Amino acid sequence: MAVTERELFQEHERSNWVRLRTLVILRWIAIGGQIAAVIAATAVFRLEMQVGLAVMTIGASVLANLVSTFLYPENRRLSEREASLILVFDVLQLGLLLYLTGGLNNPFALLILAPPTIAATVLQIRAALALALMTITVVSLTAVWHLPIIMPGGAEMAVPSLFLFGFWIALVIGVAFLALYSRQVTNEMHTMSEALVATQLALAREQKLTDLGGVVAAAAHELGTPLATIKLVSSELMAELDDRPALREDAALIRAQAERCRDILQSMGRAGKDDLHLRRAPLEAVVREAAEPHVARGKALHFAISPDDPPGQGLTDGPDRRQPMILRRPEIIHGLRNLIQNAVDFAATTVEIELTWTDRTVRIRIEDDGPGFPQSVMSRIGDPFVRSRRGGDDRASRPGYEGMGLGLFIAKTMLERTGARLDFANGRDDNGRSVSNQGAIVIVQWPRDQIEPANGTSKGLGLNSPIEA
Repeated sequence: MAVTERELFQEHERSNWVRLRTLVILRWIAIGGQIAAVIAATAVFRLEMQVGLAVMTIGASVLANLVSTFLYPENRRLSEREASLILVFDVLQLGLLLYLTGGLNNPFALLILAPPTIAATVLQIRAALALALMTITVVSLTAVWHLPIIMPGGAEMAVPSLFLFGFWIALVIGVAFLALYSRQVTNEMHTMSEALVATQLALAREQKLTDLGGVVAAAAHELGTPLATIKLVSSELMAELDDRPALREDAALIRAQAERCRDILQSMGRAGKDDLHLRRAPLEAVVREAAEPHVARGKALHFAISPDDPPGQGLTDGPDRRQPMILRRPEIIHGLRNLIQNAVDFAATTVEIELTWTDRTVRIRIEDDGPGFPQSVMSRIGDPFVRSRRGGDDRASRPGYEGMGLGLFIAKTMLERTGARLDFANGRDDNGRSVSNQGAIVIVQWPRDQIEPANGTSKGLGLNSPIEA
């Protein structure tokens, strides 16, 4: 059953990203700072404030931490509701403490930015937005209503009204900016993490298919000799049992079943033990293998294979004019297959695949005659989940596709792991400008020493590679 990108990467509860212990530790740090601030204000600076009520407010936070520590395990992952309640409690506790200690005249009012910033990273958008609005409300209320702090001379500690207004504006903007900034960064990190997981899964699947082919090939090779022996002995028995028809039929049946076993094994895989020759192949063979699933999809695939002869390379008569033998790695095949699939998906009628090489580089150019890459996404091609290309016509012509970003991201990541460099462009108009209606172009280029087998040799047959679970 086909699984779309959206189905595969539906967002889980963001609150499950954080453990209860993490917020408890952060709260202990805040409690330590609050106690130190109260002691310094009263004992060092001789300020008068509602110390009893402030201590009770801090004590409520201590009590909440103790309850969380003793009632729940340290590795507990918070649900959406639990994380929201913890952060709401922190906002209200800080708001009450600010009310008791001078409101926005207290320079530590800046710490109220912490809960909405954490909420933006661990809560869904609605809960994070609600907490941000609640924080702004608490800041606004404490700016107007608060209990004063009395200085040693009896005067009330207060900043100028203009500074107070500016501090309020700064806190409101800080709530919005820090929450938006932290959420955007967290989203990008989470998206990249999921895309990398998809890349690893695709690569692991490709590697397992390759390993499974090696096992089948080894089985076909190892069973070939006993099956041939059975066939030979059964043929001799048939010759000696001409006068006994019933036994001759049994010998013929044994021979037929041995031949059938041989045919089944040959159809399941190439003959030969884990053939190390299959780990290297001509450049054209690897590219054609990658393109094979898309050959019969109604679009013409044209291949052009030739050495690149720029001035001074001297390939015309040299050994490097021969088509290079390259590593037949799953990353290369799967990455090229994704690029060719994207070209076939968007092509009108034709996809051109050009293979060239020099004595230093190997180059693959894939070009389609479709609409090309939209200019709006050119700078973001290769990032996961680019969906700007999905218009109404595109959805009608390519049903079942949720976006082009993940496939290109997987292809780009896999190929770059093999040492390749990828360039994305559009075809050129008559003035040489790249335009989105001239077809998309993808160029993949490797240094030859990154893609060719070491010393250009192969050891032939080797031991079977185990398939890891």
